[in-house]
Amino acid sequence: MTVHFVGAGPGAADLITLRAASLLGNAAVCLYPGTYLDAEVLSHCRADAELIDTQQLDLDQITAAMVGAHRAGRDVVRLCSGDPSLYSALAEQTSRLDAAGVPWDVTPGVPAYAAAAALLGRELTVPLLTQSVVLTRAQARSTKMPETEELANFAATRATLCLHLAITRTRELAVELSDHYGADCPVAVVANATQPDQLIIRGTLADIADQVEAAGLKQAAVVLVGPALDPGRVAESYLYAPTRDRGLKST
Repeated sequence: MTVHFVGAGPGAADLITLRAASLLGNAAVCLYPGTYLDAEVLSHCRADAELIDTQQLDLDQITAAMVGAHRAGRDVVRLCSGDPSLYSALAEQTSRLDAAGVPWDVTPGVPAYAAAAALLGRELTVPLLTQSVVLTRAQARSTKMPETEELANFAATRATLCLHLAITRTRELAVELSDHYGADCPVAVVANATQPDQLIIRGTLADIADQVEAAGLKQAAVVLVGPALDPGRVAESYLYAPTRDRGLKST
């Protein structure tokens, strides 16, 4: 039997992949992050599946559930919010499965930052303005950030920032980022993207903290920062320019 790590996407039941839906429909056991997941996603599970909410479980308990199911001859889906490549604890879980001799694989999902950008209707890489996206997080009650990954280092590039786990530190982060982007830089906060209770807040580094605090946001939000969020800042890329040589041969 196999443990399938599956990206659950941003939360909407119809934003998982066809492969993810198939795996959920066949698995006898599904472990899911109840904090970040719309319960409708679990409608893809088969009727007799054992559903385990992991929001109150530690790594030992989660591992024990997966290993136990494997040894009982039961396929397992381990749902991860967004995409397993970002902040999913994939490495630490799979290393334990390797040690226990349990096979596993990974199915990607729609990451939260992509869902947030879609809801905003914004491209995060605008020609001649910014061509890079930085995916990072803030540190509060979480693992210490590497010394080389201070937010100021990323902000100095003026790339589009996608901040995870940052919503409770919005005010201090806005002050820090203003030194690099300017207080009038556009900011968007998207909480529970694509879920029934989704919330979108638009503002600038000068006023976003007041709006976030007024909304009472505490978790499950992505903070996007950068000039690419300004709908008035648009440039046309060389890719589609009529003057570009596309290598077409005349007949």
